[in-house]
Amino acid sequence: MPSDLHASRTRKWLLSSPPVEWALLQLKELFINSVRQGPVPRHVAFVMDGNRRFARRNQIETVEGHNMGFEALAKILEVCYKSGVKVVTVYAFSIENFKRPLMEVNALMEIAKIKLTQLCQHGDLMERYGASLRILGDRSLVRQDVLDVVDEAVNMTKHNDQAILNVCFPYTSRHEIATSVQQIVTLSTSPHPPTSSSPPPSPPLSDTSSTSDHTATPDLSDIEAITEATITDHLFTADNPPLDLLVRTSGVKRLSDFMLWQCHKDTEIVFIDCLWPQFDIWRFLPVLVEWGVKRRRAERRGVERGDEVARERGSTATAVVTATAVR
Repeated sequence: MPSDLHASRTRKWLLSSPPVEWALLQLKELFINSVRQGPVPRHVAFVMDGNRRFARRNQIETVEGHNMGFEALAKILEVCYKSGVKVVTVYAFSIENFKRPLMEVNALMEIAKIKLTQLCQHGDLMERYGASLRILGDRSLVRQDVLDVVDEAVNMTKHNDQAILNVCFPYTSRHEIATSVQQIVTLSTSPHPPTSSSPPPSPPLSDTSSTSDHTATPDLSDIEAITEATITDHLFTADNPPLDLLVRTSGVKRLSDFMLWQCHKDTEIVFIDCLWPQFDIWRFLPVLVEWGVKRRRAERRGVERGDEVARERGSTATAVVTATAVR
């Protein structure tokens, strides 16, 4: 039996025939246009799982598996932005991945430097779709030379305002939530000048002066005022729309500490039994179509429930009027 890599290369060779390539391009555009007609998720997240297993299964270097994973990402991003998705969040590197062999970690950092720069270069994918790059995670764990390149890539796209690509690197949801709580605590305990119209007090004469004439930041000084929305407003994704769809490849059915807070009751979570380098438009478009169908059904049920409530209220109002008239 041929390996996955050999089958993939054979398939790619067959599909590179000009007539076949043209027909597939037309079919792809047709599918994407059909997706755009219905409800489209505004925020989609991916757990790009399976690069290492793909490499082992096909007896290639692990680094090559990760390279092919980035190629798959670029294709999926294009489908997302063409379909009308506004925010894409990808799990590129977990904080836990630092436990992997040092050679693999360093190789991943080098790949990130190269691929992020390529994505953001003039005329490339990010510019074509007006997407800005954001890096979410613990910067303190990343080498300075990597940070320099990443910051330059972010700067290249800072004026793009049509879409967003969140690259979680290095990231875990627990770290994100903990960071949010730390920020809230800092804000709730930071001194805030009184809001009275009296002139500000004179500066203290020494560092040991009392600060009793200051109050905590408004609205956060009372612990009861801290709600789920408060935490959401201090996450890395605070200004992003709610997460509509989360896709994980490789057949593994867990979130692996990714977007735990953002996954809410309306988030569709899809586990796909293929490795990330194998994940392409033909596997992804059915997921988008199914999401749209389910959303239409949910909206239809919501409208029907709303009509039913309205009828019940109308009946109640009629009964009240009738009873009043009888009196």
